[in-house]
Amino acid sequence: MSFEREIIEHQVVNSQEAIAIIDHLAQKFSLQLLVMGNQTTAKSWQAKITAEFPELPIIMIDERNSSLEARDRYWLMYPPQGLTRVIPQGMRLPSRPIDDIVAILLIERYLRQNSL
Repeated sequence: MSFEREIIEHQVVNSQEAIAIIDHLAQKFSLQLLVMGNQTTAKSWQAKITAEFPELPIIMIDERNSSLEARDRYWLMYPPQGLTRVIPQGMRLPSRPIDDIVAILLIERYLRQNSL
């Protein structure tokens, strides 16, 4: 199995739309597995996804500190502009939710653990 390690699509979705979005992505990209964090509501989401997509393997990844890492990654992906540049990075807040960047980090953790 070959992976390009390229971010093709990332977005933050409303939880009510998550199953429909996974279905759309599964049809568009022929998903082989789903990587998700193992905290907060992970078990209930795993059950919902498994019920809808019983053939789709789900890999749970430790998501500790991923929100802090995602904030740092956000500023690499979207460098501050204007006066925001002079505010120390630790005091800046992203202008949008960063759950999609957390997901990117979890995929990277999975790939590092599995040396793909």
